[in-house]
Amino acid sequence: MLLPAKAEVARQLRRYRAWERVMLASPGDRTVRATFEDSGYTLCVLMGERCAREAAEAAERYLRSTLGTYLQERDGRPRSTAVVHRGPPVAVDQPSPAGR
Repeated sequence: MLLPAKAEVARQLRRYRAWERVMLASPGDRTVRATFEDSGYTLCVLMGERCAREAAEAAERYLRSTLGTYLQERDGRPRSTAVVHRGPPVAVDQPSPAGR
């Protein structure tokens, strides 16, 4: 999984939050709304989310965490560092070669 540089995430998150404030101050301005939506879309693409609000939350989590912690939170399951190697599956019906 490729992750963006934290500096770029921080820059895009600041841009999104700034346009969010401007849009909330003048919601009827179509140019402001379009620019705000563009900044949200950019953040969505950067963070791999479908909703701008979720992308902003993901960006904030990403910026305050380490890589391992972020991936663990994103996957929703603990990451295991141990690798388990198993042999090929053994058929239950077949007798063992040692038992002949």
